[in-house]
Amino acid sequence: MAENKARHPMPSQDPRERAKNFQEVALGYDQNTAVAEAARCLSCKNAPCRAGCPVGIDIPGFIAAIKDNDFVRANAILKDTNNLPAVCGRVCPQEDQCEKVCVLGRKGESVAIGRLERFASDWVMRQGADSAVAPVQRNGHAVAVIGSGPAGLTCAADLAKMGYAVTIFEGLHAAGGVLRYGIPAFRLPKDIVDREIAAIRALGVDLALNVLVGRTKTFADLRQEGFEAFFIAGGAGLPNFLGIAGEQLNGVYSANEFLTRVNLMKASEYPAYKTPVTVGRRVCVVGAGNVAMDSARCALRLGAGEVTIVYRRSEEEMPARKEEIEHAREEGIAFHLLTTPLNIIGDSQGWVQGLRCQKNTLGEPDASGRRRPVPIPQSEFELLCETIIVAIGQSPNPLLTATLPDLKLTRHGTIVVDDTLMSSMPGVFAGGDITTGAATVIEAMGAGKKAAQRIHAWLNSA
Repeated sequence: MAENKARHPMPSQDPRERAKNFQEVALGYDQNTAVAEAARCLSCKNAPCRAGCPVGIDIPGFIAAIKDNDFVRANAILKDTNNLPAVCGRVCPQEDQCEKVCVLGRKGESVAIGRLERFASDWVMRQGADSAVAPVQRNGHAVAVIGSGPAGLTCAADLAKMGYAVTIFEGLHAAGGVLRYGIPAFRLPKDIVDREIAAIRALGVDLALNVLVGRTKTFADLRQEGFEAFFIAGGAGLPNFLGIAGEQLNGVYSANEFLTRVNLMKASEYPAYKTPVTVGRRVCVVGAGNVAMDSARCALRLGAGEVTIVYRRSEEEMPARKEEIEHAREEGIAFHLLTTPLNIIGDSQGWVQGLRCQKNTLGEPDASGRRRPVPIPQSEFELLCETIIVAIGQSPNPLLTATLPDLKLTRHGTIVVDDTLMSSMPGVFAGGDITTGAATVIEAMGAGKKAAQRIHAWLNSA
């Protein structure tokens, strides 16, 4: 058993400073700390951590390379199965996956696998040592990937490594999907996203921006251009709303719109970029997932004096990563838990001036496995605010699926797929949030890897 049972802490910006800027909060391990943390790994032969990784990274292998001060090899091992290691090292919920099953975690603290992944990928980026993989010999088949988020990027990269001519079609003017427009720069700097995408393009993957498949180009158009198989990875970009009175008032945002304005449209750099985001002195964010934490922390950085998370269950049921909740608290975000919004109050000019709520207690677990919130009679109260951000989940945007009458959907608008990720349309595969609803980056990447293998098998089965 390793002597040091406590993991090395992650250096970070002071909360008082970082609440005023969009620079990265977590600063990363230095070389000595990374090597010392890697030395805690037991190099288990059965490697439960690897089984806990949705993309099957050789975790003991890359950590052993760090232990040997061979950071180039560590990155190469990561890149063998993970096309976005610098991203995953920052936003993957390792505490619920690989680190959760780490043997060291049984009696102490698990190895900081995510922090080591970030270190290795960042080190080679800084040193310019990330040797580009030359495009392989083409096999004569072409595949269209629709959507440039984590599922689409992963599928495209894996297919390119197998010799396929791959084009990613993206409806927006910049690639990355949720990595670009959903996750704030203080958690995932956009230059990191740019570098990861550039490495995937170096494999020979083509990228077609501003192309909304189903509208700009139809599936028939793409088939005429020679594409034989398709992977739909459009994510879940349609916001869910509360369905309460007052949601039409000025000052109410969906988290999707709010974060897209801040990230993709660079509202955080106004007036250099002409995309203002109005936040009042007081902001309420409804929801308690990572998107809610991101929205609340962005609102704080955009000048709000008071930012409050409003959530209908207790902290134990909050779906956000513990680290994100802790960071939000450190920065001064307030939490109104066991609280359900009833309606939004507006002024005579049609602007938000408050949120009427009711207190809850927790009953028996519901279908989600979490305890169901039960309203407490005569517990209504009002939170004063000028801005409300609704962050209660997303559904797939029907812009594409509405143009494909033969495509079978669930009642939630997600695409129905079989065990191979093929949809009801032969040769049309789908994966990620567009099949599961909103999930994690690494789960979407896992779907992209599986889709690449299934597309390869389908195209070679004739």
